[in-house]
Amino acid sequence: MKHLIAKITLAVGFLLAVFPALGAGKITFEASSPLTVALGEPVRVEFALNANPDEGTFKAPSFEGFDVIAGPAESRGQSVQILNGSMTQSINYTITYVLLPQNAGNVTIGAAEIAVDGTVYRTEPLPIEVVNEGDGGQRRQQPGTAPGGDGRESDMQSRIGADDILLRAVVSQSSVYKNEPLHVAFKLYTRVPYVNIVPESMPSFNGFWSQDLSDPNTAQIGRETYNGKVYETRVLFDYLLYPQQVGQLAIDPIEMTVVAQVVVQNRNRDPFFGGGHDIYNVPRKVKSQRATIEVKPLPAGAPSSFNGAVGSFTMETDFPTEHFAANSGATCTVRIAGTGNLTFVQAPKLSLPSSFEQYNVKTTESINPSVSGISGYRQFEYPFIARAEGTYELEPVEFTYFDLRRRQYVTLQSKPVTLEVTPDANGGSSGVVMQGGRGMSKEEVRMLGQDIRFIKLGNAQLRRERVPFLFSGVYWGILCGVLALFTAVYAALRKRIRESQNVVLMRGKRANKVAVQRFRTAKRYMEEQNRHAFYEEMLRALWGYMSDKFNIPVANLTKENVREELHKRGVSAELAQHFTAIISQCDEAQYSPVASTQMSDVYSEGVDLISRIEAVIKR
Repeated sequence: MKHLIAKITLAVGFLLAVFPALGAGKITFEASSPLTVALGEPVRVEFALNANPDEGTFKAPSFEGFDVIAGPAESRGQSVQILNGSMTQSINYTITYVLLPQNAGNVTIGAAEIAVDGTVYRTEPLPIEVVNEGDGGQRRQQPGTAPGGDGRESDMQSRIGADDILLRAVVSQSSVYKNEPLHVAFKLYTRVPYVNIVPESMPSFNGFWSQDLSDPNTAQIGRETYNGKVYETRVLFDYLLYPQQVGQLAIDPIEMTVVAQVVVQNRNRDPFFGGGHDIYNVPRKVKSQRATIEVKPLPAGAPSSFNGAVGSFTMETDFPTEHFAANSGATCTVRIAGTGNLTFVQAPKLSLPSSFEQYNVKTTESINPSVSGISGYRQFEYPFIARAEGTYELEPVEFTYFDLRRRQYVTLQSKPVTLEVTPDANGGSSGVVMQGGRGMSKEEVRMLGQDIRFIKLGNAQLRRERVPFLFSGVYWGILCGVLALFTAVYAALRKRIRESQNVVLMRGKRANKVAVQRFRTAKRYMEEQNRHAFYEEMLRALWGYMSDKFNIPVANLTKENVREELHKRGVSAELAQHFTAIISQCDEAQYSPVASTQMSDVYSEGVDLISRIEAVIKR
């Protein structure tokens, strides 16, 4: 018995030692609260940490504009998952406050602080809008009523305010110089939940060189106050622009359809248990504003070494050693580093003596685009061979750029260099004759020995020339092969163009691919134990597959018309009923915290269902 207890103690100690290492990862400390709250109603604010904090290091914000009626309430939790022999651990540490707003208006909860292993982490400030419902705040559905009749769609639209969903082009500045970096982000501002975003048009930047900064793996989500209201924001497109023309340039607006969700109480209300809720998907078209940018020309009087570089740069030069032998290769290196339109920086001019044989410039670069501009370096290598011995003075290398801070041209210059070319170390002749103290040019060297030709003596030996290739049998064979290949390529391209013009066909072909991508995202949320995001992504995958496959907008999809479309394509009623059941499970689990449905089961059933439907439709 003692040995058994000892073994259990050792196993527990081992697990306690291993778990912190397994849980090590990216530490996040985030604050969450409702977007809006009514005056006089309590609001719940949570500070969540995915690690064990250092004791006594939490510092709460001042909560100015609120009365603290409860808190801080601490909760800790951790879970261990063993899958295929791999053990993972997650830690949740949450501090909760219950606040009561003092006055209507926009109030910002400041940053909270906490330390983990001596490192301090801070939350982002959290704006909250406090509304006074007595002054005509947001419209609310009266209890026990539900929309109906022919006015259902208009009634659903009326429940979403005109400024509840906005699309804005946020531009860093409205007046720039030519080739000065400009940042533009297309942001979606929402005050209502939404389930899908359907782009109607993509950004176009006429007169600009654009660099896409969007990261598909990172969603730029935040909270902002705009026009006195608090919005959840999401960056949809993120670009760095460099104007290439002078004058008034416009950033054209983009359009998209946002499918919002409206939750209303079911009219069939149970007097004892209460009524359920109906969820309606309401499409709302939004459009960004047209942004006008004034592009100013660069000042006159630019030096001759200016090639359009704008920003802030430094220059480093590396010349060969002062002594090297003739007919040996050497390299001059010029490195331009800094921030600006680095992509457009050209190689500075390097003037070499005429007896030097210069080759093509080799360029290497390291480019890092960001919101403030492109940073990094461009390095230019000038390889050459000195063909004649002697002493040479190399002219300094000059590089000129327009400095945006000082609003003037800045010229960087290398130091003068003296090179001494010694005779060929191998004893060979360079073949270059020094005339008047200078080396002959490459063109002059090539002409040596070519101006006088030897006269051939003896009888001429004439022979018959070969049959010309033109119009020969081989010629006609190759020509026919080329024509046949051209015809086949032309027919294939025509077929591809016809298929690409058929929008319905293309959407149907990519339906399964898009669904697989969304299933992958759902699986990631499942592994992160993000329940709400998992079921939301599963619904997007299932509804989105049916929308693309049947060419029916998501907003118009219902369980009934999906079953009807599946029946038309030979899918069994059992599979159709299975699809309806999974949709119902996802809806229930997404909005019911007590739902018993396992995420892994829903995920497996959803993937299997789409695979079986795809196999039937492709027959």
